[in-house]
Amino acid sequence: MRLGNLLKDVNILASNVDLNIEINDIKINDKDIKRGDIFVALNGVTQNGNNFIDSAFEKGASIVISDEKEGSNIINVDNARKAYALICKNFFNRCCEKLKIIAITGTNGKTTIANITGEILNYCDIKTGVIGTLGAKIEDEIIDTHLTTPDPYLLHSIFKTMKEKGCEYVVMEASAHALFLNKLEGINFEIGVLTNITQDHLDYFKTMKNYADAKFELFNKKMCKTALICTDDKYGKDFFVNCKIPVFNYGIKGNSFYSAKNIRESLNGSEFDCKFSNNVYHISTNLAGHYNINNTLAVLGICDILNLPFDKVKEGLTYINPVEGRFNIINLNDCNVVIDYAHTPDGLDNVLKTAKQLSGDKKVVVIFGCGGNRDRQKRPLMGKIASQIADVVILTSDNPRYEQPMSIIEDIKKGIEGKCFVIENRKDAIKFALSNFHNGETIVIAGKGAEKYQEINGTKFAYNDFDEVYQFCRYNLNNNKF
Repeated sequence: MRLGNLLKDVNILASNVDLNIEINDIKINDKDIKRGDIFVALNGVTQNGNNFIDSAFEKGASIVISDEKEGSNIINVDNARKAYALICKNFFNRCCEKLKIIAITGTNGKTTIANITGEILNYCDIKTGVIGTLGAKIEDEIIDTHLTTPDPYLLHSIFKTMKEKGCEYVVMEASAHALFLNKLEGINFEIGVLTNITQDHLDYFKTMKNYADAKFELFNKKMCKTALICTDDKYGKDFFVNCKIPVFNYGIKGNSFYSAKNIRESLNGSEFDCKFSNNVYHISTNLAGHYNINNTLAVLGICDILNLPFDKVKEGLTYINPVEGRFNIINLNDCNVVIDYAHTPDGLDNVLKTAKQLSGDKKVVVIFGCGGNRDRQKRPLMGKIASQIADVVILTSDNPRYEQPMSIIEDIKKGIEGKCFVIENRKDAIKFALSNFHNGETIVIAGKGAEKYQEINGTKFAYNDFDEVYQFCRYNLNNNKF
């Protein structure tokens, strides 16, 4: 692509290069550069790309983009990350402008809302792609994105693929990191949704204010035509009042525009009456838990704002199953197993309260750990929540990364009130629970959800909570232990 076309909308401060030269590709790692590429020097958490400019030229880069350096064949810009996002957008023919894109941000609920909205839109015969924690989904094809919100190069390549495959809409998760790092620069969204803001990622953002401000960037920059805000927490309430674009609110608490009344719940799903636009609609869904009622309200709000046929939306909701790894229930002969991605204090609190409420007089057993090299402040908070709600707590390993699993467990134990079991090996912890609690208990396995790996010392080993439960069941069935 011609360099001049690649730089459209980029704020250039200084340049002495020929805009007619052809660029082959875009790179942010000097090791990947081939002759004719453009190198964008990003200042990251551990390394500064500006230190590798000479290496980039040696490997054949035609042009370097930098917000720190000037010189021959270097284009100096005001913000290299914004420039990178815009250059990627241009490189992939600005396909995001030919799609109607919905963004979901917030601490919890993003994946459920994004995937269910995508399914409902497809059910309404509107071809829709989904991008998020579970990857990018186009019909039955899944592209592994590695991150909740992909980096700009992969993100815009996915937009291009989705457009080529006939998608009209894209529903995507927008992480706080992606918003803070300007990964979504240059994208205009039909709707922006804020689910909630509770503690997470303080290892990176340091304070809840910084974390919340990163989420609010989606709306403050006026990247969205319309905002849909959950006002069940203080951050949502404050932001709803101060939002500068057209905004609607939803929630179970208070008098929201999209609200739920007459709620009836079981382990198999929920029913409620949803009131908006002077109408009351009876909604039935296979999703369990109060927090999933909020997630469903967000989906209903999105569909209403898009003017979708509401009878079709209601019908679609009755068929949709829980998203993989989000309060998935495995009904065994002698207990119920719930597998959920809950990895924050609020997420664990929601899942355990739901399990407790729906289990009647039966015990709730929870198995969980915390991720290594991430927010340490939340570990004792999650320990306290688990011990206050669950009847039995089993602490184990999650994704320890470069930390020692037992060190993480000791941090969690600081918040535990009373006794708990400690079984470092996650497979052994699940076997222990299934072997010892089989009198109708609900066993919640939290933290990993649909993840297909366990990350230990930089290596991702094949692992899945579902597989461990099914393997235990198969072994016991084959050995006549059931």
